Amino acid sequence: MARNRPASGQVRIIAGQWRSRRLPIHDLEGLRPTTDRVRETLFNWLASDLPGARVLDCFGGSGALCFEALSRYAKYAKVFELQASAAKQLKQNLATLKCDCADVVQGDTLAQLKTPPTEGFDIIFIDPPFRKGLAQACIDGLIAQCWLNDDALVYVETESEHPPLKLPSNWIPLKEKKAGQVTFRLFQVEKPEENQ
Repeated sequence: MARNRPASGQVRIIAGQWRSRRLPIHDLEGLRPTTDRVRETLFNWLASDLPGARVLDCFGGSGALCFEALSRYAKYAKVFELQASAAKQLKQNLATLKCDCADVVQGDTLAQLKTPPTEGFDIIFIDPPFRKGLAQACIDGLIAQCWLNDDALVYVETESEHPPLKLPSNWIPLKEKKAGQVTFRLFQVEKPEENQ
């Protein structure tokens, strides 16, 4: 049925302290783990920024992005996941890894983003289910409630036919690539008053 997904229902951590570990994932509708190829490119982009970073994974899904970030020594990760069974699996996988520097919040991402965080984030992953208009709404929520630290890096993965994102002028595009039907981008968010 899902030919591009491992038949065993697993996600593999590419590098870092948990390199080559395989973690079980649920085969749920809309769950579309970021491919190894795309993840490898993304984490090459982020390599020097991950150690010690606070990471927010807005659509946890399989956990491929947050686990990779934590494996590469991100300090902390918060993960939002709507589906209860997927959130439960994320928590079980964190326990398997003996990782106590991450929190999984089961619930609607856009609702979670309506409340300001107690502390902002350095790296944000936005990889929502496709064709639901969630990427733009998520970005708007992050900006409105100040979830982003100064110079935060924001990764956005969308279907390639997604309309152009409406972004403030201080969101500086750093990287963009296309892989199959997916377009993925990395932005750096500058402090508005530092715009030159």
